[in-house]
Amino acid sequence: MTQPTWDPAQYLRHAGHRARPFADLLARIPDLPADRPRVADLGCGPGNVTALLAERWPTAHVTGYDNSPEMLDQAHVGHEGPTPGGGRLDFAPADLRTWTPQEPYDLLVSNATLQWVPSHADRLPDWLAALRPGGVLAFQVPGNFDAPSHRLMRELAGSPRWADRLAGTLRHADAVLAPADYLARLTAAGCTADVWETTYLHLLPGEDPVLDWVKGTGLRPVLTALADDPESRDAFLTEYRALLRAAYPAGPHGTVFPFRRVFAVAAKET
Repeated sequence: MTQPTWDPAQYLRHAGHRARPFADLLARIPDLPADRPRVADLGCGPGNVTALLAERWPTAHVTGYDNSPEMLDQAHVGHEGPTPGGGRLDFAPADLRTWTPQEPYDLLVSNATLQWVPSHADRLPDWLAALRPGGVLAFQVPGNFDAPSHRLMRELAGSPRWADRLAGTLRHADAVLAPADYLARLTAAGCTADVWETTYLHLLPGEDPVLDWVKGTGLRPVLTALADDPESRDAFLTEYRALLRAAYPAGPHGTVFPFRRVFAVAAKET
């Protein structure tokens, strides 16, 4: 899978829809064990939802970690610094394939990131071990890899015209686990776990809004792989756009984009 180059402005074009699952995850996180909790956001992106953690726990020291320099630049400028409640919000580079906490945490949270981390489920025990007693690991991941938006993208990338350039570029349908598998792993690690799934029906305005959405996320590896060949990039987008228009026809009030997500909140025993 190609490591994508990120475009914060493109990602934030659908910031409201993208933030809603994080708000739903945040609402299910219980009280944390410390009065001044230590919190990490794993895969913080441009920092817009990381800031919600500082609002929920005003005294916390919250660090957002990401491996994208472009996203971190946006986060530093837009959100870093002391918080009104006496806490602090900062950001640092990290690769979640290898990142191991160097201090105890009260909360590790990850929003729509772990699908980019191969074998991320194998990292869960290391992260749980870094939690204080009563600490929480909470995450949500897309569960829509078999949806037309992703399936058509993979099929097109693997077609005879594109396979030489794009083979192995995209994530596959097994990029995330089934909800029951996350539940089994978290309970086996000695946690009290709450796992669920939700399908959001995003009503998107404008022309080709599903293409505009995936340009900020799932399509980034393709755009990165073809960045040095604008003609090929545009040709791929033309083919993919036609497929998306057929799969997600525009209606009188916009285009409905169903999006399934998987959530987990695991509390470590006290």
